[in-house]
This record gives sequence, C-alpha cells and structure tokens, in this order.
Amino acid sequence: MEPINEPNEQAGIETQGHVASVAETASLKPTSIAPVWHTVVLILGILAVSLLGVYRHPGGAGVSAVNRLRTYGVTAVLEVVLIGWVVFGVRLRGISIESLFGKMSGGFGSIVVDAGIAILFWIGSLMALATLAMMWMSIEAAITHRPIPIPTGWSGKTTSPRLPEDQAARAVAQLAPANGKEIACWLLLCMLVGVAEELVFRGYLQQQFTAWTGGAAAGGVVFSAVMFGAAHGYEGARAMFLLTVFGALFSLLALFRRNLRAGIFAHSWHDAIAGLTVAFLHSRHIL
Repeated sequence: MEPINEPNEQAGIETQGHVASVAETASLKPTSIAPVWHTVVLILGILAVSLLGVYRHPGGAGVSAVNRLRTYGVTAVLEVVLIGWVVFGVRLRGISIESLFGKMSGGFGSIVVDAGIAILFWIGSLMALATLAMMWMSIEAAITHRPIPIPTGWSGKTTSPRLPEDQAARAVAQLAPANGKEIACWLLLCMLVGVAEELVFRGYLQQQFTAWTGGAAAGGVVFSAVMFGAAHGYEGARAMFLLTVFGALFSLLALFRRNLRAGIFAHSWHDAIAGLTVAFLHSRHIL
C-alpha cells in the first residue's frame, strides 16, 4: 500500500525547492556597496564643488591671474579626499576597494589589450561628442537666431558674440599648463584624476545606483553619467551635456571590460592631451 501522505510530501519538496530558488535569485541581485547616507554625502559634496567652480570660474574677468600650480594642488587634494571617502564607505560594508576596480589581470598582454581598447574608445567617443556638439550649437543658433561661432582666421575670433559656454571654455583654457613645471604637474594630476574619477563614478556610484534600481544596469549607467556631467558645472551647460554622454560611454566601457582599467587609460590621456593641446593653441594665440 502506498503511503497516503505522499502528495503532501511532494508538495513540501516543491515548496522547499521554490523557496530555495527565490532565495538564490535574491542573492544574485546586486546589493548596495555603502550606506545610503554615505552616498548622499558624496553626491552633495560633488555638487557643492561643482557650484563652487561656477562661482570661481564664471568665464572672463580675472582668469589670467589664476595660479595654476595652486589650482592643480587643490584639485589633487579634492581627488584624494574623494578616494578616501569612497574607501571609508565601502569598508563600512566590508567590501575591499580593489573590488571596485573589477577583475584585472596584471599580465602585460592584458594591459596592452586594455590600452588598445581605450584608444579605439577614445577616438570613437570624440567623434560622437563632436557630432553632438555641432547639433547642440545648431539648435542653439536656431533658437537664439545667432550664427554658429566658427573661428575666422589664425586669431581664432568667432563670428558670434561671446556666449556663456564660450566664456567658461576660455576660463578652463586658462588652467592649461604654460611651462615645463606646470606640464609635469598637469600630467601627474591627469593620472590621479583618471583613477579617482573612474573609481568614484564608475566603480562606486555606478554600482550603487545599479543596486538602488533593483539591479538594472541602465539605472547605474544613467544616474552615474548624470552625476559626472553635474560635477563639471563650471564648464557650462553644453559641456555638462556632452560630459554626461561621455560619462555614459565610460560606464558602458566599464561594463564591457568588467573593470576600470581601459576607462582609466582613456580618461587620463584625454585630460592630458586636451590640456596640452589647449596650452599649445593658447601659446600661438589661437585660443
């Protein structure tokens, strides 16, 4: 005779299996890597520094008196503070800072691959951003009924009145290095910024926002990119929009490579080359 409680036992086994499956699925969802208050403080700090930059670099008056070395030093200190704050936050959850950088092989071949991918990424990103910049200026010209500011001659003078974005760009240009000591400090700063900002925006904020949106990678990409753009308020609305897109592209690169190394390479030499290019154009009175 078959035991009369077999259906109940079978149901119990299925229930237990379902509970185990739900528990396993829940464990696969990404969890926050730091307390909510810690991330809120970080976000407020980033926005405060951005607003301070708007106040200090309004574009135009007084920018020629900028002490570049001191500005580089202050920026370096802020980047180190950001790194320290992130380290503090993840350790509150028992997470190592190394895990935020992703899985990276120390082999020479792996480094070369990441460097090559970073070059291709950088070139493609600049092409995309240049297209978006032209679209932005075209739309802006149509709305304001002003011509697109196109340089005329070697002097670099434009066909349109000075716009706030152009004034901000000139203020940023004043921060480009002008001599050997400043170039050396600029290159070191760019390396630090590349590591710090990729760690903060792609390593920390992207993972945190992904967890807050229930594991949606798109949520992490979008919100971290918006924060990246908002962090550069002193460069003007157009630059903030372009940097938001740039930040999203960096986030996609991090997801593709499953680590931050290629992004760090691209970020560091983008800032370095941009600064050196601006310095060269400025020395030739083109910018």
